[in-house]
Amino acid sequence: MKVLVVGGGGREHALAWKFAAERGVTEVLCAPGNAGIARIVRCVPADVADPASMLALAEREQIDLTVVGPELPLDRGIADLFASKSRMVFGPTRAAAQLECSKVFAKTFMSRHGIPTAHYRTCETTTEAMAVIARGELGFPLVVKADGIAAGKGVVVAADRHEAEAAVRAAMDDRQFGDAGARVVFEECLSGPEVSFFAISDGQRAVPLATAQDHKRVFDDDKGPNTGGMGAFAPSPLIDEGLESRVMREIVEPVVTGLRAEGREYRGFLYVGLMLTYDGPRVIEFNVRFGDPEAQVVIPMIADDLAPRLAAAAGGALDAAPLKMRSERHVGVVLASQGYPQSGPIRLPITGLDDAACVRDVLVFHAATANEHVPGAELTLTAGGRVLTVVGRGATYEDAVARAYEGVSKITFPGMHYRRDIGAKACVRSPS
Repeated sequence: MKVLVVGGGGREHALAWKFAAERGVTEVLCAPGNAGIARIVRCVPADVADPASMLALAEREQIDLTVVGPELPLDRGIADLFASKSRMVFGPTRAAAQLECSKVFAKTFMSRHGIPTAHYRTCETTTEAMAVIARGELGFPLVVKADGIAAGKGVVVAADRHEAEAAVRAAMDDRQFGDAGARVVFEECLSGPEVSFFAISDGQRAVPLATAQDHKRVFDDDKGPNTGGMGAFAPSPLIDEGLESRVMREIVEPVVTGLRAEGREYRGFLYVGLMLTYDGPRVIEFNVRFGDPEAQVVIPMIADDLAPRLAAAAGGALDAAPLKMRSERHVGVVLASQGYPQSGPIRLPITGLDDAACVRDVLVFHAATANEHVPGAELTLTAGGRVLTVVGRGATYEDAVARAYEGVSKITFPGMHYRRDIGAKACVRSPS
């Protein structure tokens, strides 16, 4: 099987790394990839936002299975185009991808199908939004979400009316998130720990994959603005077999069934962001692809070959048996550029990558990196906000945390910053 991975971040590095080691996979390509991915598979320059160019690449290279990493090409209809040409693709259609790409669609869909989530209001104009805030319908703190794709940064938890109004103006008037902020969703602020729940669907059924816990805030102790994710650990010690069954029964299966009933058959990874409230699990958000940085800690846990499972799901014939998972705990720490989540300097040299990779039970997945050839050497440079994810694994969460930060200690680049408390919640909550 020849596999194409679409994307160029840490999630795609983890996927390419996994596929490249599997039986039956003859070659892995990644488009566009990054400096780390290029060390293990062939990378091809590409515009992931252009489905037609991705199809041309798949046809030219005679790809057997295309796995889509990020959400943007899914929203642009890459799965629809591939299907129209009878090319196997793992990822939902544009209609099904609205589960992530439109918060308004997601909330109204959950309301139609009785899927537990926070109370909400949607607003089409600034005037309407300001009136809802003034009435205090959902109380404070209030969650303000841009409707569309905002790279994981379109959510503000507003402590009071002033912050809520500022968030609305930033999204709807200033268009901080572009067209994604044309509409906003207000949600009541739920209370409880957050968990990421992953499943694989073939449009008819779904099987659970794994759980993880992400760290969205940029600073330690969950302070500062939201980011695309500063680190993660897996599995979550908060999800036992009983709760997993409940999430599948009350959330995942109704999602798959409901989308199929509405003509939006869902084939792909399904990410469910959960809040574990006193009243049970509630959906915070959906992603229609693997999370990042959760993929970097979940994928190394998968003991079975993944590519044939994804091919089966893409073909509508997913095996109902769960994938075999390794017992080790995994902790991933994101190394970010100066100023992240705002833009900052890039093309800065990274040192210590090989030293970190030599640490026992450490994996280094690249996200925003690029290569530069200079006389006598090849440099690896930063190329964006989240640069690397350093993953440690061990028999206990404490072991995995220690390994991850040992790996982190080997790497430097100007302005590098990271959280120093990734995995601490797991160490407190679980004796293992």
